[in-house]
Amino acid sequence: MLTAMFLAALILITVHSQETEETITYTQCTDGYEWDPVRQRCKDIDECEIVPDACKGGMKCVNHYGGYLCLPRTAQIIVNEREEAAAESTSGRNNVIRRTPADPHRAPPNPTHQIQCAAGYEQSDHNVCQDIDECATGTHNCRADQVCVNLRGSFSCQCPPGYQKRGDQCVDIDECTLPPYCHHRCVNTPGSYYCQCNAGFQLASNNHTCVDINECDANNPCAQQCYNILGSFICQCNPGFELSSDRINCEDTDECRTSSYICQYQCVNEPGKFSCVCPEGYQVVGSRTCQDINECETTNECREDEICWNYHGGFRCYPRNPCQEPYVLTSENRCVCPVSNTICRELPYSVVYKYMSIRSDRTVPSDIFQIQATTIYPNTINTFRIKSGNENGEFYLRQTSAVSAMLVLVKSLSGPREHIVDLEMLTVNSLNYRTSSVLRLTIIVGPYAF
Repeated sequence: MLTAMFLAALILITVHSQETEETITYTQCTDGYEWDPVRQRCKDIDECEIVPDACKGGMKCVNHYGGYLCLPRTAQIIVNEREEAAAESTSGRNNVIRRTPADPHRAPPNPTHQIQCAAGYEQSDHNVCQDIDECATGTHNCRADQVCVNLRGSFSCQCPPGYQKRGDQCVDIDECTLPPYCHHRCVNTPGSYYCQCNAGFQLASNNHTCVDINECDANNPCAQQCYNILGSFICQCNPGFELSSDRINCEDTDECRTSSYICQYQCVNEPGKFSCVCPEGYQVVGSRTCQDINECETTNECREDEICWNYHGGFRCYPRNPCQEPYVLTSENRCVCPVSNTICRELPYSVVYKYMSIRSDRTVPSDIFQIQATTIYPNTINTFRIKSGNENGEFYLRQTSAVSAMLVLVKSLSGPREHIVDLEMLTVNSLNYRTSSVLRLTIIVGPYAF
């Protein structure tokens, strides 16, 4: 079989010269072979050794007679090795089972006979030709950046992993330009590479894939609430707090500064919330509104001879008998000057005491009190006027009918303050009978507008 192979690979061309009578023989080898002048025969070309990056896509190169094969790295190859050619390059040596026939260079033992070995072989102590390991003896000519691989009868200079031959030099393979090995970013290094992930991701166990980092579970950076999102996270705050400029910490929200109307009287800020307070004499209703406390119902501190009068924000005690000489009390809050008393002829017949409360800074004009005759006489004319207590012109009395009039507030009043206004009703008949009655109105202006 070996003989047939070499006959197919070798073409002998013999030319006879008649002038010189010498014979010139030209040798030409078929494709995949080259002439070996030492052994005087065609030898196989190891394409896996001389063709740069002969196999692509992670395949391994396996040399064979007249050519080479690209096979999966897991493939198992059975070949017959012969001295005439190198069976394969180092890149194809994995998973190869060799069947080596008898070495044709092995000479029969003859201790007295000196044998001649082919290039790459040397005579052993047993008088046989054995391979010279040029890599072990240092007789190779590989460069410092190359790896020497011993072959039968020769050696090969190959590049270390991560490098490829370019001419007679080994250059780095930029793995980052090959099909995407890395999920996010690839960093090329001399003879190798490594993968990097974007912020918020980390390398998986395969060192290629990037997986999201759950920052909320790994190391919760948020002051209050943490929500993981792909490649990042967001922080949120509890009600009553807001994110600070660093988007991590939470700061108390000062609700009292957001609006001056959040509370009717005063807003008190607290961590994460706020509360409304009311001034003395008021209580909080519905968390924000202030309502007057009726002290006359809750804590009446007036004496037995006094009556308690509640107003917006407080209370006052007034005498149960407000009458002053020469008036006498005839009914609750009503004082009459007896006709039998000559002094009463020049005085109003009756004085009625009334009390009312209004809020501070009430909108004007505003109707605040109505006065009306309790007794109506025929053929009489009633007129109404403000007798006293309106020196600054805060009030105006508007007659609404023949027997009634309305007190109008025309200037805003600020409290706390007390106004006593005498409203007089003058009655005249056709017989020139004249009489008058006074309603003494005590107006208490509260300290606040609520």
